[in-house]
Amino acid sequence: RSQNLAVAGSAATLDALVDQRSENELWIPTPGPQLDAYLSEADILLYGGQAAGGKTDLGLGLAFTQHERSLIIRKQYTDLRGITDRAKEINGTEKGYNGSSPPRLITVNKKVIDFGALSEEGSEFVWQGQPHDLIYIDEVVQNREKQVRFLFGWNRTTTEGQRCRVILGSNPPVGSQGVWIISMFAPWLDPRYPNPAEYGELRYCVTDVDEAGNSRDLWVDGPDAKVPNGKYNEETGEPEYLIPHSRTFIPSRISDNPFLARDTKYKAQLDALPEPLRSAIRDGNFMAARKDEDDQVIPMEWVYAAQNRWLEAEGRPPQGVPMCSIGVDAARSKDRTVLAPRYDGFYPKLISVPGKETPDGRSVAALVLKHRRNNAIPVIDCGEMNGAEAYAHLDENGVQCIRHVGLDQSIARTRSKHLKFFNKRAEVYWKFMEALDPEQDGGSPIALPDDPELVAELCIIKWELTPQGIKVTPKKDVVKELGHSPDKADAVVQAWSDGAKSITHLGQWREDQRSGNFGGKRRPAVNMGTRRRLARRH
Repeated sequence: RSQNLAVAGSAATLDALVDQRSENELWIPTPGPQLDAYLSEADILLYGGQAAGGKTDLGLGLAFTQHERSLIIRKQYTDLRGITDRAKEINGTEKGYNGSSPPRLITVNKKVIDFGALSEEGSEFVWQGQPHDLIYIDEVVQNREKQVRFLFGWNRTTTEGQRCRVILGSNPPVGSQGVWIISMFAPWLDPRYPNPAEYGELRYCVTDVDEAGNSRDLWVDGPDAKVPNGKYNEETGEPEYLIPHSRTFIPSRISDNPFLARDTKYKAQLDALPEPLRSAIRDGNFMAARKDEDDQVIPMEWVYAAQNRWLEAEGRPPQGVPMCSIGVDAARSKDRTVLAPRYDGFYPKLISVPGKETPDGRSVAALVLKHRRNNAIPVIDCGEMNGAEAYAHLDENGVQCIRHVGLDQSIARTRSKHLKFFNKRAEVYWKFMEALDPEQDGGSPIALPDDPELVAELCIIKWELTPQGIKVTPKKDVVKELGHSPDKADAVVQAWSDGAKSITHLGQWREDQRSGNFGGKRRPAVNMGTRRRLARRH
């Protein structure tokens, strides 16, 4: 009944809507995008754009009218106060509300609404095993992608006929925070996507997990697409398939909110926001995520340009160029071990394995040898034990390696020779930024794989000028902001920091091709024993 009223209300006055709301319904959607979102059949819906577009009210309204058990999420518990106040207002009474953490409201019409937050890494596990047929995450781009995807797994019900769905409400991301939302809804938000979707159009997707435990989306033709999951039915031996789910994006606008559309004071506040906040929040421009912050080291457009060069090359390294180096960022537990091979300026897809598969330096060294070609030089992060051990194993077996420690002193200077660097970490990131510069003679030689996570990791790095030189964001601060270690970005910039490049080695590569010794074919015998020389070398 509320849906029919909302459709008819497209020509009604605000007063009529308010009267009907107070007379018969706890909540009804306003005509326009909020109604479209309310009626959408998508399993996962991104609803947002401009500020005050009715995002939070949509989540609460659905919880009150269409769902039995709902979970409403914000980044911080302190952010929930406005939402819980609004929930009690819709409910018409505080009866049924328990403010103890985590808060819960049992509504007058016997719905259960839980309220939670994702303030710390791991806080999502509080909701493990607790099914909710509606999950609404408010200002979703403020959260870590892995936490958001984890909650998707508990969007379910045991009630026959009860619909399940996830609603993601958000203003556009600003800077690198939340840029993952662009790839999650690429058909609507990423201008590089080859087959763009209309607002509200259902597109289907399967989500798999790669070897490193990271989620990856594959867009498919429809709900009946069959994508094997790599497993087989124990009884029949038949392959099992991933089940497609539907997604869509519906933009919201302040003009669609009849309660704020005529509030000129609020509009003036939005007009006064600085860029890129104004484009993101006032205008609802999700591409404002591409705007760089003033102290950002690597411009996002430069990274996208490098990825476009990679796509133009169809993901294949240039002919006649050997593998020159391999950036190695090693892990042994919850993080990933990442290898970034480099062919001059071309990077193939990064090699990423779970840290549990590289529990010691010997296993990291074995992984490097497995993927190494043409006597490429491994540049290994030795800031932690696994990397230091891998360096020792390779070095003592005759493999030329470069030891990288971000906290080490740097003696290099910027391209202009005017500025020095605070430490080695600042040097390798700044030098990589210089290599990405499209204005240099001949343009940038860098081609990067089309990896949204790599974009976020590279573009989150900030800089400041100190008396000791250029200083960039410490790794521990990046981990805190991203929710994971910037393994991919670190491996990529390390690979650029050493090893052959065409500017100095092109003639040698051509000679090697002519002589049949392209890049060097001999590989030393390797003893993967337990001998250590860490005390002497480190």
